[in-house]
Amino acid sequence: MLITAAALKQLGFLRQQQETDFILRVGVRSGGCSGMSYTMDFIQAQDVQEDDKVYAYTLADGAGFQVVSDPKSLLYIYGLQLDFSTALIGGGFNFTNPNATQTCGCGSSFAV
Repeated sequence: MLITAAALKQLGFLRQQQETDFILRVGVRSGGCSGMSYTMDFIQAQDVQEDDKVYAYTLADGAGFQVVSDPKSLLYIYGLQLDFSTALIGGGFNFTNPNATQTCGCGSSFAV
């Protein structure tokens, strides 16, 4: 999973606002316009499951940051890029999935 500098910057900002270390869980679930949709949740270290895949990143301030994903989601998000945009339309966290054969206009739903 690739997380762009813009997304890492925003995640660092969110961590400062929360004043707590958290881990980002990225996954997929059934639903959305195209059949599957992305999920993003902030969790605590004790919520990481034994079979989760853990990705380690470094934030702009040098602090470590972790992203986890469950094994079933890994099948769908291999090669996923997470970006962040401040645009008025389409802003926020955005997913680019090279495995998606179809995506919806909102960018949060896909099919493989």
